[in-house]
Amino acid sequence: MIIVMSPASSQEDLAGVEEKIKANGLTFHLSKGEDRTIVGVIGDKKKIANLEMNMMPGVEKTVRITEKYKLVSREFHPADTVVDVDGVKIGGEHLTVMAGPCAVESEDQLKEAARCVREGGAQFLRGGAFKPRTSPYDFQGLAEKGLKMLREAADENGLKVVTEIVDKDDMELIGTYADVYQVGARNMQNFQLLKALGKAKKPVMLKRGLSSTISEWLNAAEYIAAGGNENIILCERGIRTYETFTRNTLDLSAVAAVKELSHLPIIVDPSHGTGRWQMVRPMARAAIAAGADGLIIEVHPHPEVALSDGNQSLTPKNFNRLMEEVKQIGALMGKAL
Repeated sequence: MIIVMSPASSQEDLAGVEEKIKANGLTFHLSKGEDRTIVGVIGDKKKIANLEMNMMPGVEKTVRITEKYKLVSREFHPADTVVDVDGVKIGGEHLTVMAGPCAVESEDQLKEAARCVREGGAQFLRGGAFKPRTSPYDFQGLAEKGLKMLREAADENGLKVVTEIVDKDDMELIGTYADVYQVGARNMQNFQLLKALGKAKKPVMLKRGLSSTISEWLNAAEYIAAGGNENIILCERGIRTYETFTRNTLDLSAVAAVKELSHLPIIVDPSHGTGRWQMVRPMARAAIAAGADGLIIEVHPHPEVALSDGNQSLTPKNFNRLMEEVKQIGALMGKAL
């Protein structure tokens, strides 16, 4: 249930609502906007069903939420959430670009990539130190050595770091080097990992699962929010369909759907979404036009020798071209890098 307080309600009215919720064995979460305070009631469904709040002083109305996700819903939090990563903002009027190689391969490769994406205008360096791969024989990443390289290359270029976390036991290690935890598609419903990240002090970028519905995706985000971490960024990276020309089917309608259903910022990954470097730029442009809050792009200084995902990586030249296009489209959408 969502309780919408009247603009004229007092602090005493709000305290009375809170006391009644607690007296019924339920918990609540406050969302304070410019005009109204919204109280989200959480707990046993039967108790919530019997909770009568409309006659309480200061209450404007109550709304029954049909979806299981509550904290990440637009109903509960009408205003857009802006995630602040040490001064770099994601969401609202801000446009954010995360770029870099699929995997950290070497110090020279990463430093060249970091320099290229910074010159292009990206705010984040992306790169995998731990790489969950479909085949056990593929390159699996450099682990902590790769994390150290990421941090050093990012610091040299004034960038933030986003990198994937595969195991909840690695949370402290990765948190030492990264500014944002990335949860990959294969781990979207790794609920033990999501619960652990709910207790983290850093933002989480949650990628959509390989074949997940939007509802399943938002419920996965709810796990993180329910743990206390509301700094969540959603990432549409394509879903598996019967199409074989592209690696995945990039679902840009999910951007519009998420904007309607949730207050969380959403970025788009056209690299994994298509698997073809030739399609990254047009789909990135379309993502910004659809209302996305940013992009995560694979950029490699020499994609022809990349250890992973070279086919979907942009060269620095193509990345620079994309960034010029993104700036123009972003300006039309009221967003700025």
